[in-house]
Amino acid sequence: MGAHELKAIAESIVHDHKGILAADESTSTIGKRFDAIQVESTEESRRAYRNLLFTTPGFEEFVGGVILYDETIRQSADDGTPFPALLASKGVVPGIKVDIGAHPLAGHPGEVVTFGLDGLPERCAEYFTLGARFAKWRAVITIGSGIPTDGCLRANAHALARYAAICQEAGLVPIVEPEVLMDADNSIEVCYEVTTRMLTAQYEALDEQRVALEGTLLKPNMVISGKQCADQAPAARVAELTLDCFHRVVPAIVPGIVFLSGGQSEVHATENLDAINRLDGNPWPLSFSYGRALQASALEAWRGDSANVEAAQATFLHRARMNTAAAAGEWSAQLEQAVTA
Repeated sequence: MGAHELKAIAESIVHDHKGILAADESTSTIGKRFDAIQVESTEESRRAYRNLLFTTPGFEEFVGGVILYDETIRQSADDGTPFPALLASKGVVPGIKVDIGAHPLAGHPGEVVTFGLDGLPERCAEYFTLGARFAKWRAVITIGSGIPTDGCLRANAHALARYAAICQEAGLVPIVEPEVLMDADNSIEVCYEVTTRMLTAQYEALDEQRVALEGTLLKPNMVISGKQCADQAPAARVAELTLDCFHRVVPAIVPGIVFLSGGQSEVHATENLDAINRLDGNPWPLSFSYGRALQASALEAWRGDSANVEAAQATFLHRARMNTAAAAGEWSAQLEQAVTA
């Protein structure tokens, strides 16, 4: 598959202010989410929950792609339709998480690098046959005393670039996700500096590995205050610094930027996305690739009870609608509180 075809897939995912549902939680991660609502995590309960999301009537109006996990891409809906085929029938592009997680970076205390390059060409080829048309790989960058180091940034940028090149050869659009975590007490200015360093290293590595940028999507963090920082920057400041960073570093040829929520609350993630899209002069669609920020309320509404499926679907649909409105710069607190259909 050539760069033109990959570009068309990437553009279709973010067309008309649509975004991505990140439903690629590992078995361990979704187990913790289920524990919080007192639901046993089994293969069937995980399948039933994903079925709830993917069969929500009308969600395809707001979601252009769904990232699946290895277990999920092999599962089927209640009527026996494989999940990738179900999504494709709605015009939603199926995707797949292909990294195997972050591990300590040798020689760099407190820093990690993402594993998963071994065997990746074969895994990508299989995922393509299962229906995936894009992929995701997440790098994790921690802010702390003396970190991140340039060595950590380059190691993660190189791994992401190799992953991206392998994906494109297999016919998959790579989502490039270098996440600067928001867990520390750093100011928004420190987040700006680290995000700029990481994205600079990232695009240098992608160029070195001959990745066709027009056939990629970028999944970055917003430039935001650390969770423990006493001075939490308002949405307008988040928007200003996020876009200043991107205009300095991210090539205009990239067909879309889909933000991760990074642990923000559902409404906070939507509010910041809206503020970003209210600023003019951006060469890229600026949308969302949210996991918890699309699912938290729906999961709470469901609580493992089939009688709650419709209520959970309505909650999920509302969040998807709100984030599409934010991707158009048309969200408001009044709209947020409107009764869902």
